[in-house]
Amino acid sequence: MPVPYFHVVFTLPDALNRLCLYKPKLLYDLLFKTSWSVLNGFGQDPKWLGAQTGMISILHTWGQTMTLHPHLHCIVPGGGLTKQEKWKHARSDGKYLFNVKAMSKVYRGRFIAALKEHLPQEMTKEFVNALYKHNWVVYAKRPFAGPQSVIEYLGRYTHKIAISNHRIKNIENGKVSFSYKDYKQGSVKKEMSLDAMEFIRRFSLHVLPKGFVRIRHYGICSSSAKIKSGEIIKAQLPDPVQLPEPVSKAPPVIYNPKQCPCCKKETMERVMQFNRRGPPVDWKGLATDLLACINDVAVLKNEAV
Repeated sequence: MPVPYFHVVFTLPDALNRLCLYKPKLLYDLLFKTSWSVLNGFGQDPKWLGAQTGMISILHTWGQTMTLHPHLHCIVPGGGLTKQEKWKHARSDGKYLFNVKAMSKVYRGRFIAALKEHLPQEMTKEFVNALYKHNWVVYAKRPFAGPQSVIEYLGRYTHKIAISNHRIKNIENGKVSFSYKDYKQGSVKKEMSLDAMEFIRRFSLHVLPKGFVRIRHYGICSSSAKIKSGEIIKAQLPDPVQLPEPVSKAPPVIYNPKQCPCCKKETMERVMQFNRRGPPVDWKGLATDLLACINDVAVLKNEAV
């Protein structure tokens, strides 16, 4: 749709990490449900918009160092459809969505209320007071440049996992070293080294419950409504300006799974094959063989030095 889009992030506080490990499906479902409740409520309110908006949401559970950090990335159209099916821009002609401070307070209140309903035994007075003492983070970034930038962004974020291969710098002597960005110091790149078992423990924190859907669509962006909504909106808005195609395009990069990322030679061999759902049946034995292989490589490397 030729409309501006906003990037909104809903984050759960660290105080809820224990419950996320204890009841991950419940907590993450509530994160989706509450986030949409807040955005939909602000959209329906004439004070803020007075129209039906939408949301494409993606769950991430990790921080840069693979600690537990549940948060929801939401792509939200900069406006919505009124009951008369008229497109209505958000404030300042689609340049401003909703007040993030107001959204944060409503988000916190509704999420805590939902926790009281579903986990009454866990929600002691002291725990509830502790949750209310912290400001819950809702962050709305500036609008995307256009629909194409939204597609590119989603392409990067939809299939991310806790850590990408290129961030792993070294594996030796029972330790794994990887790079990360320290956002508290202006996104400075740093390197961290963890024991292999601690690395695996942190990675395991982000394995979602079986069958859990981590990408969801709501409102005018939902599967049942987006085709009709898109046609209505496109009929009311001018066509986007088509940029000329570049004269030459770089050839597509063909991924070769046998090519080593270090020496660029076809020296990689398959050591483990996962089933369609879950690890191989004999994964413990395969993991032991893999660790032995890693140790052998480390020994050969040291001898070569």
